[in-house]
Amino acid sequence: MDIALIIIGFLFCLLGVIGSFLPVLPGPFTAWIGLLILHLTDAVPQNWTFLGITLAISIVVWILDYIVPALGTKKFGGTKYGMIGSSLGLIVGIIFMGPFGIIIGPFAGAFIGEFIRDSSDSSRALKAAFGSFIGFLAGTFIKFIVSIAFLILFISEIWDHWGKIF
Repeated sequence: MDIALIIIGFLFCLLGVIGSFLPVLPGPFTAWIGLLILHLTDAVPQNWTFLGITLAISIVVWILDYIVPALGTKKFGGTKYGMIGSSLGLIVGIIFMGPFGIIIGPFAGAFIGEFIRDSSDSSRALKAAFGSFIGFLAGTFIKFIVSIAFLILFISEIWDHWGKIF
């Protein structure tokens, strides 16, 4: 049973890394669930302090994921139209352009969103789209780093308790 839980936990950690790029899946929190599952095995002792700290980190990153893009958009003069367009652009970009859409989609979506709001000033829309894009990249980078850190912690825990597992 421990091996099945370890595999499921590892898959959650991998899904967390992937989820750091997708707006519909909370990457660090999903990776944290993998750490929780690992600590539910008999081979790895439960460490509630470790789980509490990592949970707090994932919650803080989840909150920052909503604040950072908004700050980037606001800093460059954007509105909610740009933020919504950035999120929609990411989804459309991934569907139609694959991994390359992760970069192009949010920028194009933010530009289109700002342009819909005020089509008379395309330079302002471009500036706001750039701010939204920078905010999106910053938030994604933070989520990715935390998810990778959780994956490394998962592998480290497996390594430390290898003898008990096998």
